[in-house]
Amino acid sequence: MDKASLRRSLLKIRQTLSKTEWQEKSDRICTHLQSSPIFKEAKTVLAYFSFRQEPDLKPLFADTSHLWGFPRCVGKSLSWHLWQAGDRLETNKFGILEPVANAPILAASEVDLILVPSVACDVRGYRLGYGAGYYDRLLKLPEWSNKLTIGIVFEFTYLVEIPIDEWDRSLTGVCTETGLKLINNY
Repeated sequence: MDKASLRRSLLKIRQTLSKTEWQEKSDRICTHLQSSPIFKEAKTVLAYFSFRQEPDLKPLFADTSHLWGFPRCVGKSLSWHLWQAGDRLETNKFGILEPVANAPILAASEVDLILVPSVACDVRGYRLGYGAGYYDRLLKLPEWSNKLTIGIVFEFTYLVEIPIDEWDRSLTGVCTETGLKLINNY
């Protein structure tokens, strides 16, 4: 199955999760992250605001032992902005919440861990995204290429293998509601 067909199929299945099941699975993902050394040791964590029933990481954001960064879509790139609970957000052209444009920008050198939104991940650490290439372009930049990255997916989208292209990069690990699986570079 090609990437576009696989993406459509998995997003359709994800949309069938009841709100209760979605929240329970999301909460378990958060619990696994919070108990992992890779997360505990990180000072600055990049995350995302859940969109279209992606796993919801909101319970993590109250943890003030971490600095939190969230993306803004700027052209075909992502800029990362510092955010604290209570800071203003706005909705971008895709319908995704993001920090306001004048929020402080985070440099790659300040970042310890990136929680990567994904449609699916495979056991090799490859990620199926939404097709726009924002994270692919980011993670191939030299200043971002060695960051610890964890794909965040529900277990039913943690697959044996997904199709990959030459620009795809393997993540450090994948976290689902059944646990954190570390794969590369850790």
